[in-house]
Amino acid sequence: MDFEPWNALLQTYVNDRGKVDYARWKQEQPNAISEWTGSLNWNDPAPEEQLSLWINLYNAFVIEKILPRYPIRSIQPKILGVPNWIAFFQFFFNRDRTAFNQTFSLGQIENEFLRKQFQDPRIHFAIVCASIGCPLLRNEAYFPERVYQQLEDDKTRFIQDPDKVKHDRHVLYCSKIFKWYRQDFLAVAPSIPEYINSEIAKDIRVSYLDYDWSLNQAATS
Repeated sequence: MDFEPWNALLQTYVNDRGKVDYARWKQEQPNAISEWTGSLNWNDPAPEEQLSLWINLYNAFVIEKILPRYPIRSIQPKILGVPNWIAFFQFFFNRDRTAFNQTFSLGQIENEFLRKQFQDPRIHFAIVCASIGCPLLRNEAYFPERVYQQLEDDKTRFIQDPDKVKHDRHVLYCSKIFKWYRQDFLAVAPSIPEYINSEIAKDIRVSYLDYDWSLNQAATS
């Protein structure tokens, strides 16, 4: 399966801080993602190829959803200052993305194809919902021959980011990703603190940071 077209798009429009130049992408190559996904063929891929595929497709479909809406400030729209949960739900669960002559939703890819099939909590540091509170978007594709190392690097980068994880002697402050997907992390570690850092006191209090839903866009000149 050819991930190079997606890799080239990421290297062109995503910087090393995970910020996306949506304005330039929309102006220069607004249809490039659908052209790439339309070219993909399902040829009984091996597990590592499937893992790479679904992560790449999730991230690609998110950007494909953003581009026609751009400019926007957040994927969490508001009406009179109150979050519009219907539009937010539709963003993740409408089956409106196409590949392999089938339609998919972001939630389907995340829950059925990634979480259920692979049961690797590191995917939560790789799939990116276009928000600053998400993990940083890699400016490269995931590739089968090194996807597991990429996931491990993603985990390390996320945990070492003080905007996502920090602690003092008494409290571990961490991203709400650890709250929302708590059972995924507890499937491989006795507690959230021990998943994050085995040297943290096991009885430390956990407090979850506010999630920033602002768009992960690059600064425009």
